[in-house]
Amino acid sequence: MNEQSTVAKPSATPETLALVQEAFERFHARCFWFMRREARITEQEIPYICERLRADGGRPGFRLAAKICQ
Repeated sequence: MNEQSTVAKPSATPETLALVQEAFERFHARCFWFMRREARITEQEIPYICERLRADGGRPGFRLAAKICQ
């Protein structure tokens, strides 16, 4: 039988959410052009934001994703 871990991932801090929102706005044209500019990023979207920053954000985006998704 295959059991999955039930350990909950800690919630994102308000500081992390603010950093992610700032990254979204800063890299909107480069990484998130297909999303509404006024979108508010939620905790569930953080992994996707990091993925796009790594893929299309160049070195600054890659480093920012590393900081966000520690």
